[in-house]
Amino acid sequence: MTDNAIEIKGLKKTYAATGRSPAKEALKGIDLDIPRGSIFGLLGPNGAGKSTLINILAGLVVKSAGSVKIWGFDQDKNPRQSRAAIGIMPQEPHLDPFFTPAGSLDVQAGLYGVPKAQRRTAEILDLIGLTDKADAYARSLSGGMRRRLLLGKALVHSPQILVLDEPTAGVDIELRSMLWQNVRKLNDDGMTIILTTHYLEEAEEMCDDIAIINHGEVVIRDSTANLLGRLDSKTLVITPDHAADLPSLPETITGQKLADGNLAFTYQSSQTPADTVLAVVRNAGITIKDVKTREADLEDVFLSLTSSL
Repeated sequence: MTDNAIEIKGLKKTYAATGRSPAKEALKGIDLDIPRGSIFGLLGPNGAGKSTLINILAGLVVKSAGSVKIWGFDQDKNPRQSRAAIGIMPQEPHLDPFFTPAGSLDVQAGLYGVPKAQRRTAEILDLIGLTDKADAYARSLSGGMRRRLLLGKALVHSPQILVLDEPTAGVDIELRSMLWQNVRKLNDDGMTIILTTHYLEEAEEMCDDIAIINHGEVVIRDSTANLLGRLDSKTLVITPDHAADLPSLPETITGQKLADGNLAFTYQSSQTPADTVLAVVRNAGITIKDVKTREADLEDVFLSLTSSL
């Protein structure tokens, strides 16, 4: 066994031409290792190849080339063991409307071959906050409750790895908070979490490591801290004591007058100290009432890596 929960080497997927649509190369040779026990972010714009990659991990899409190991099991040589090691919470809720949450979890566990004596239906219902809805038909559940049930179904066979595909898309704040509490608890208990999301602030807050995929290739893979450190851009937002226009600025500083009258100055902190920006403002005769600092976030990194590709 290695220190990696998932090892992907040279993974390719080409969808065959259909009708007037030409063949499409969705994955172009992905190499990716995901450490055990981490919360790993898999990010990328629409059409980047994230869904194809997840569907290959789940065994729903057949790869064109390459190798995939899940919890040490080669997907080709040990398909049953590799699939048993991973649970998938899909983006779209597909539930049988005539099953109750308890029945749905029980059937899902049976499909994975979990003996009745080892099924954790009551425990999982409590975890996802559906104990009081255990015997209600799935069709009567709200959208948020259905998403909770999707998480429960992904956990019935006690997988070592949990994949969350856009888990908070369109959900309310309460459900989002509960989901992240559950994710952190599962991760604290040793489960490896793989997260895809378009909410970059979530990835920045939750993930230990992040891979950004674009056009079927890994653009970068690094720790969240290192990714944020790639951009040393900072912005000082200054509230002047009286209405003021932008002063003349050196080439190392760019400025903008905001709609609320504040002045925003952006600079590279590795080249220009904040004192230099403040000195420019003071020398222009502008009295400073308040100052706020904004550092680069994951969205800035994401855009810088994908917008030009």
